[in-house]
Amino acid sequence: MDVQILLVFFVFLMTMGVIFWRPAGMNEAWPASIGAGVILIMGIVSKEDIIDIINKIGGASLTIMATIVMAVILESFGFFHWAATRLIRLANGSGYRLYWYIQLLCFLMTLLFNNDGSILITTPLLILLLRNLGLKPYVQIPYLLSGALIATASSAPIGVSNIVNLIGLEIVQMSLYMQTAMMFVPATLGLLFMSWFMFLVIKKKLPKTLPTSIYDIEETFFTKHFHPLKGTISVTTKQKRTRLMMKILMFVFFLRCLLFVASFFGIPIEIIAILGSVVLLGWRWYYLRTTPVDILKKTPWHILIFAFSMYVIIYGLHNIGLTAWLVTIFQPVVHEGLFFASVMMGGLISILSNVFNNHPALMIGTFTLTELGLDPVTIQTIYLATIIGSDMGSLLLPIGTLASLIWMHILRQHKIKVTWGDYLSVSLIVIPISTMVTLCLLYYWVHLVFV
Repeated sequence: MDVQILLVFFVFLMTMGVIFWRPAGMNEAWPASIGAGVILIMGIVSKEDIIDIINKIGGASLTIMATIVMAVILESFGFFHWAATRLIRLANGSGYRLYWYIQLLCFLMTLLFNNDGSILITTPLLILLLRNLGLKPYVQIPYLLSGALIATASSAPIGVSNIVNLIGLEIVQMSLYMQTAMMFVPATLGLLFMSWFMFLVIKKKLPKTLPTSIYDIEETFFTKHFHPLKGTISVTTKQKRTRLMMKILMFVFFLRCLLFVASFFGIPIEIIAILGSVVLLGWRWYYLRTTPVDILKKTPWHILIFAFSMYVIIYGLHNIGLTAWLVTIFQPVVHEGLFFASVMMGGLISILSNVFNNHPALMIGTFTLTELGLDPVTIQTIYLATIIGSDMGSLLLPIGTLASLIWMHILRQHKIKVTWGDYLSVSLIVIPISTMVTLCLLYYWVHLVFV
């Protein structure tokens, strides 16, 4: 048994090491699936465990993939080019105002879709926007870094913005509606504090005034993709484009609201998400005369493999006694009071996320919580504290989340060099304090409204 335990830990550490290293740009699903395969061959995870894993991650995975599909659809509509043009216009030549509008864009994109989808879409868009302004690479970095940090952390207010959050909700048997009621206010206030604090830290690196755009991002995109000769609907004027984008945006917002209505009435939210993506696909087919085939290529389906494989590995750790060991350690902690327990668990998940990535860290933390024998309000509050640690505290290092790994990979593709020094000069100051502030806000909000 001792040899088996060592082997499982070795597989876990090797898997995480390769995910962080990503040799030759290797997709993270490859090392995760190989590690899961080894665990399955060893017989650590049973067939019953696999069925349980599928039940736990199935709905969450379908929901996240449906929202990523919607993000890809909006990209093909030109929504993000349209939004980038308006960011430049709203900034009105001010580098400081541009910072705040980028923060708002990244927050809304994560809220409307999810953190990975937000990073995949907004990072190339911001690169396009900043290069169009003729900003030098060292000036672009503060905008790109602050946008990535807020986009990733913005998955905390609502569970549907992060696949691992959704899976955790299933494990602790908490509805999306209740999670949002308990988390949205404190997490959003925490994000506002984080944005303000981050602005103070990087203010000296931001230009006070912006140069004039080299070309019209919106006009270039729509001239290329929306042309009557190509069979698409004519949207030759900015007014028509704005009406089209507002219709799409209102539909996505309405669909997002339906997810919470479905959760409140016990309807599987993945059904709503899939139906919404199908409607948007039909809408796109009508406007662009484009079949849905290209979506199959653009959608990162590997996320499904990654999520399943990581859960197999975590189940392996669970089955060899890791969860039972953690329970003995944290049993005394959770009885020291809700505030102390929340801060300790949120802090622990922050540390584990930066060492092992937030996916396995939150999974391990959630398994441990379910075996502590706590009452519903206590377990849900502590779970939400671990979400803050997983979504915000994990950003201390650039290897703490899958979204930040994706962000670094996109920057490398565009030949933008962001060193660990660039990253840590912001994260070491902003992330610990912002995480602690948000954990305190969570406790006082829950204590005020729910206890």
